[in-house]
Amino acid sequence: MYLCRRIPKHLQSSLKNVKHNKSTIAPEQVQSESSVVVSSRLIEELQGVVGKSNISTAEAVREQHGHDESYHPTSLPDCVIFAENTEQVSHIAKLCNNSRTPLIPFGTGTGLEGGINAIKGGVCLNLSKMDKILSVNQEDFDATVEAGVSRQTLNTYLRDTGLLFPIDPGADASLCGMCATSASGTNAVRYGTMRENVLNLEVVLPDGRIFDTAGTGRRTKKTSAGYNLTNLFVGSEGTLGIITKATLRLYGIPECTTSAVCSFPSVQNAVDTTVNILQCGIQMARIEFLDEVAIDAFNKYSKYDMNVAPSLFMEFAGSDGTLDKQVEVVSEIAQMNGGSDFKWAQEAEERNRLWKARHDIVYACMALQPGSKPYSTDVCVPISNLPDVIIKSKQLIDEAGVIGPMVGHVGDGNFHVFFPVDRSNPEQVQKIKDVAKQMALIAQELDGTCTGEHGIGLGKRELLEREIGEEGISVMKQVKSAFDPNNIMNPGKVFC
Repeated sequence: MYLCRRIPKHLQSSLKNVKHNKSTIAPEQVQSESSVVVSSRLIEELQGVVGKSNISTAEAVREQHGHDESYHPTSLPDCVIFAENTEQVSHIAKLCNNSRTPLIPFGTGTGLEGGINAIKGGVCLNLSKMDKILSVNQEDFDATVEAGVSRQTLNTYLRDTGLLFPIDPGADASLCGMCATSASGTNAVRYGTMRENVLNLEVVLPDGRIFDTAGTGRRTKKTSAGYNLTNLFVGSEGTLGIITKATLRLYGIPECTTSAVCSFPSVQNAVDTTVNILQCGIQMARIEFLDEVAIDAFNKYSKYDMNVAPSLFMEFAGSDGTLDKQVEVVSEIAQMNGGSDFKWAQEAEERNRLWKARHDIVYACMALQPGSKPYSTDVCVPISNLPDVIIKSKQLIDEAGVIGPMVGHVGDGNFHVFFPVDRSNPEQVQKIKDVAKQMALIAQELDGTCTGEHGIGLGKRELLEREIGEEGISVMKQVKSAFDPNNIMNPGKVFC
C-alpha cells in the first residue's frame, strides 16, 4: 500500500505542543560558548529559500529552540528556520556551509543531554513541517516517514492496519530525531532500539548533497552491501548531517496483552527476578524497575496506591496459550525472590493508564521538589552486572543526601536516575553532577557504557573519551571531518 498524504493538523507534532517551562530559566543561564551572529545577508538568502514566514529571529522562538528537557543552560540560536521539504534543507545546509555558520537540526526538543542547545549560536533548523507519512507497506512490515512525523502520529495512522512501530522512549519524539539519538525505551527488551529498526535514511550532508544510506528506495530487512552507513547516522546526534526521511520496521500488534506490577523487599530481589526471567528465555514485552523513591513519586503524581517498595512493571504479549504460560512462570520466579502484592491490568484502558503514569515519571520526580528541573542520567551494563551497579548507585545517592528516583529498562541492562535539581543552588547541582559521574564510572568499570539511551550531547563528552579511548575519539573525529570538514553540524556535541 502506498500513501502520500499530509497528516491532519490535530495529529501533527507541532511546535506549539512542545512544552517548556520558560519561567525556570534565569537570564544568567542563557549562554553560548562562542556565539556566532548570523549575518543579515545570510538571513536574506535563507528567506529566499523558505520565505519570510518560515524564518524567525524573535527571542521567544529562539529561546524555545535553545534548550531541550535537560538541566543544561539555554543557548540561543541566532535564528530559527522552518523547512518544508528536502530540497529546502539542502539549500539551507549549503548556505550555512559556505558561510561557516553552525546548523543545528531540531525535532521536538525532548532530549536529555543538551543535544539541541546552540552553544556556538548559528541557525536552528526546525523540521516539524516535514510531516508526511510517505508509504506504509503492510505486506513487508515497513513505513517511510518524513522528519517531522512523531511516533504517536505514525501509530495513530497505523491503527487500522494491525501494525505498530514499537520503539517508545516515553516522549512523543519525532521519528527522525529518534534515529539521530538512537532512541530506545520500555519495549527495547522485545523489539530492540532504533539501531535494529531503521532500514534506510535520507540524509542531507553539510554541503547540500542528498543521499540514501542504503540506496534509493531500498527497504530490505538485511544487506551486506558495503559499509553500514545507516547505522553510522543512527545515533550521530545531528553532527554528521540532517536526517530528512526514515524507513522503519513495523510489527504486528500482539493478539493478547496484559500488564502486572509486583513489589519486592529489596532492590536486589527485584533485579534478581529480572535476571532470572531473562535467563529462562521468557520473551517479555516490557520489564521496568522503579525503586521505592520512584514509586512514591508515581503514587503522588498519578494518583495510584502501590506499595512503596522496589517494584517491577511487566507486560506480557502473545497468544492466549503462550500468555498464560508466561504469566505462570514469571509469577513463580517473582515469588521465589520475595515478590508480592501483584496488581494486574488486562483491559486496554487500565494498561494505558498504567504505562502513561510510568512515562510521566520524569514529571512525577520533579514534583518531589517544586520548581526543579530534571537532571537525568542513564547508564547501561551487561545484565549480570546490573544488581551491582544499581546498589552502588543507590549508595552514592544516599551518601550525597540528594533525591534520586531510579527507573530502569532492566530487561536490557539500562537504568535512569531523574534528579530534581534547583539550578539556583550550586551546591546541590555539584553534588548531583558528582553522583551522576560516579555512576557512569562504575558502569564503565563493570563493562558497561556511560549512556544507553540519552546520548552524549553536552553532558558526557569526557566520559565518552574514557569509554572508547583516545584512538576511538580520533577515529570519530576523522569520520566527522570527512562528512563535515567545516564543523557546522551541531558543533560542540559528542566531542569538543
